Amino acid sequence: MSRRRTEGTRAGEAGDGRARTARSRRLRSLTAAVLVAMAAGGLALVSACANSSGNSSTGATTPGAPPSTGNFSGTLPSPLDSLASAAQQTASAAQSSAKAAASSFEASVEAGAGSAAAEAKSELAKVDGQGNAVKDVQLTGFPKARTGGLNAVLVSITNTTDTKASFAVKVEFADSDGAVVDSTVVGARDVEPGKHAQPVAFSTKDPDKTLFPRVAQAQRY
Repeated sequence: MSRRRTEGTRAGEAGDGRARTARSRRLRSLTAAVLVAMAAGGLALVSACANSSGNSSTGATTPGAPPSTGNFSGTLPSPLDSLASAAQQTASAAQSSAKAAASSFEASVEAGAGSAAAEAKSELAKVDGQGNAVKDVQLTGFPKARTGGLNAVLVSITNTTDTKASFAVKVEFADSDGAVVDSTVVGARDVEPGKHAQPVAFSTKDPDKTLFPRVAQAQRY
């Protein structure tokens, strides 16, 4: 009886030993797998850092600094490209419209002046000084929105005499320093006593600046 018990005990101990050996082998295998995975992850991390470090020299930005565009060689995204193109077209259309308006204004003024301007120039060539009708002339500026951007004035002439008379007026356009930038001559024929004539004087020079008109000469004849 004792012998049987002893043999059973020895068999149980052998079984426990084999179980412990199997568990030990599984633990070693799992540990090896974990170490391999960690090593692979470390290599991937080092590789990513190296790539990031290499890329930083060509396109990285620092907080608060504008992005680098030195290596940009592509095209604008379609929406931005469309907006830029539309802005250019609008600016071009506005510029063309302003030129057309200025040309139209100039043509209409010259058509109304007729030969009176040429006659007025001839009369002023005979005048010494400012002439005899400076007090009979007043200037009123035109809004540039109506002139296509040109500096222009309405020249209001009043015949203060009791007889019919013609007038020749020279208008100068000066800059803010008082220097004369441009000048032009307008005329009015056969103005009745007490009546008014209103020719238009304008300058095509420096339309982007505000010029100051003044009566340089005015002659009644």
